[in-house]
Amino acid sequence: MRSITTFDLQYAHRFYGFMGEAQYLHGHTGVLTIEVEDSVNMGVNMVYPCNEIQKVAWDVLKNFDHALILREDDPLLPAVLEVYEKQGIKNGHPMNTMKGEAFCTELAKAYPDCRLVVTKETMTVEGMIKIVYDLLKDKLNIAKITFTSGVNAASCEFGERKEIERCPLCGISLDAEGKCPKCGYTKR
Repeated sequence: MRSITTFDLQYAHRFYGFMGEAQYLHGHTGVLTIEVEDSVNMGVNMVYPCNEIQKVAWDVLKNFDHALILREDDPLLPAVLEVYEKQGIKNGHPMNTMKGEAFCTELAKAYPDCRLVVTKETMTVEGMIKIVYDLLKDKLNIAKITFTSGVNAASCEFGERKEIERCPLCGISLDAEGKCPKCGYTKR
């Protein structure tokens, strides 16, 4: 069975080197859907609480919300960073309170202080799915991710599952010591 949750992401990007309209800097509202699959946890009668999926995923996904996403070889990148430096916001601003966990993977690197994500590949809907799966695959048993941005959409199903011990009281993942970070339950 699956628990399913969605996220709305506002972002700007461009397809550097693309010959169509998307080569220009433009923005989107993207809708990301994550489906988590597992057995129904008998203690709480659900696969995984959707609000907890949102908490786990949002820690990294908020880096993409109201952010600029550029490919690492895009000539706009140094120019944007230079402007941010001159403006005094490259290393953060007190009003930038929605910062996610910084991350650096083979696919992307987040710079939360300046609301920037730098990617290895052009950030298409397919690229976003690859990045999100890479960031969350060790935290959730993701069965499927769908990303819709404007008229573009992609979806991918994932077969890899791992055993994730969950709290019998609230359904979320236990930490490495067997303790629930939400309710304090400890596995005996």
